[in-house]
Amino acid sequence: MNGAQWVTPVDAASVAGPAEALFRSTFGGAADGVWTAPGRVNLIGEHVDYAGGLVLPFALPYVTVVAVRVRGDGILHAVSTHTGESWRGPLDDVAPGHPAGWAAYVAGVVWALHRSGHLTAGTGFDVAVHSTVPVGSGLSSSAALECAFALAAADLAGLPTDDAGRRPLITASIRAENEIAGASTGGMDQSVAMLARPGHALLLDCRDGATRHVSLDFDSADARLVVIDTNAPHRLVDGKYGNRRAAIEKACVDLGVATLRDVADPDAAVAGLSSPAAQRVRHVLGEIRRVREVADLLDRGRIADIGDALNRSHASLRDDYEVSSVELDSAVDAALEAGAWGARMTGGGFGGSAIALVPADRVDAVVENVARRAETAGLPVPQFLHAEPSGSAHRL
Repeated sequence: MNGAQWVTPVDAASVAGPAEALFRSTFGGAADGVWTAPGRVNLIGEHVDYAGGLVLPFALPYVTVVAVRVRGDGILHAVSTHTGESWRGPLDDVAPGHPAGWAAYVAGVVWALHRSGHLTAGTGFDVAVHSTVPVGSGLSSSAALECAFALAAADLAGLPTDDAGRRPLITASIRAENEIAGASTGGMDQSVAMLARPGHALLLDCRDGATRHVSLDFDSADARLVVIDTNAPHRLVDGKYGNRRAAIEKACVDLGVATLRDVADPDAAVAGLSSPAAQRVRHVLGEIRRVREVADLLDRGRIADIGDALNRSHASLRDDYEVSSVELDSAVDAALEAGAWGARMTGGGFGGSAIALVPADRVDAVVENVARRAETAGLPVPQFLHAEPSGSAHRL
């Protein structure tokens, strides 16, 4: 649109081609099958999944595809079109921090499935990966890779892959990210990649794992949700994300609760803490309330009215949780200036992406203003993605 850099979704069947071609050129012959899983965007509910909170993500029409073949020698050999790099090694050698980089998300899943008894000893895999989820955008390219491969491993092992059967695969994917890749994220990303439904957001209770699909029909409100990839580096393993999570865990100890969902009097809890702990807890408790507010509005079909909650979420993430960035703030401010109903950073922060809820007839104006503001400030050129609530991981 008018020169804006849009990333156009490609259907999963088309994305399979590069993965299959890489598989044949690397390993010879055909894969046993091809599986796909989506990236995600979180409508609201940031930095609350590891606090037992509520989140409201949905799957995007940008996917990761894996072509996979079983091998019986306990070796994992994984290649990717994105980096041109490969990793090959015994699965017995997989451990925290090894392998490093993107291969950790594949090797970690096998490691976790072996540990849980879902895969037999000696099971290995050849894997070729191709993705249209922008890496480093905060749209969960890592969970898309984990879940696509976890579903492949389960299918090839004859494990159940209905919603109930996917729960152990979600757990294995979370363990891969936490224990092998070393990113202390919660389980939101993996849950939505495995359980998403087209046209819906997933209301996930991170305390007990309960889920409910919430209708999300932007067309009914003549609205669009635009994802703004700021192209600012997004890093969760450099300590900042872990520090926020550790602060919440310590606050729970200080308040004598298992999770912040158990706090009976939010105002008293915040008043009893010193800064920055008080700020962190205030954000989490307020964000959980905002998720409930947005879910209620969506249940009543009032999509246009959720904008204010998105704005308050961003202010809280910027000021109390301190996980925004100059690029994210620029994108949010520019979107609102050009007529968005609401906007906020999404994902872990420290770079990555923002979202803007926009009247359909203001999309061009919003993306142009966001791009112009970034250029004027000497920030990276942003890209824009279409946020259509999409389906979950599946075999192609």
